[in-house]
Amino acid sequence: MSEQNISGKKVAFLLTDGVEQVELTSPWQAVKDAGGEPVLVAPKSGTVQGFKGTEKADTFPVDVTAHQARVDDYDALVIPGGVVNADHLRAEKSAVDFTRSFFDNQKPVAVICHGPWVLIEAGVTDGRRLTSYHTLATDLKNAGAKWVDEEVVVDQGLVTSRNPDDLPAFNAKLVEEIAEGRHRGQTT
Repeated sequence: MSEQNISGKKVAFLLTDGVEQVELTSPWQAVKDAGGEPVLVAPKSGTVQGFKGTEKADTFPVDVTAHQARVDDYDALVIPGGVVNADHLRAEKSAVDFTRSFFDNQKPVAVICHGPWVLIEAGVTDGRRLTSYHTLATDLKNAGAKWVDEEVVVDQGLVTSRNPDDLPAFNAKLVEEIAEGRHRGQTT
């Protein structure tokens, strides 16, 4: 349970089929435990399929599509990982534009595992210090990021972590950054 209180804060969770389930459910619960309201945003309406590794897990109902979602309605953005999830999100213009809008509006963003692929596509990694699943290191460096192999990295409101083992630290920093609010250095 977080000691931070984010009551009244709405947090968009951007994902699609293939999401690594625990990278959705653990931060989602952390936001709820801190008093926030998580909202599932996806490219398409209906449900999204979670995975545990390569095995299908639960499905989750979509609250709003990325095309309909507006940055003004949310206080922060979370992008869970999963190879398929991140690869499909980065190919969806509405998801990429929605992601970029959080940086343009200096709002906190938290991304784990393969999720930084979406950040590369949104053009928001240049000069930022961040981490990810180790196989993305070259992609991120090529996109101008300062990639490091650490449990959790915070750079002007951008929280990143490597994998599910890092979730306790990721969740704590996610809630802390939401509580802090806007970050002047977060802009693209």
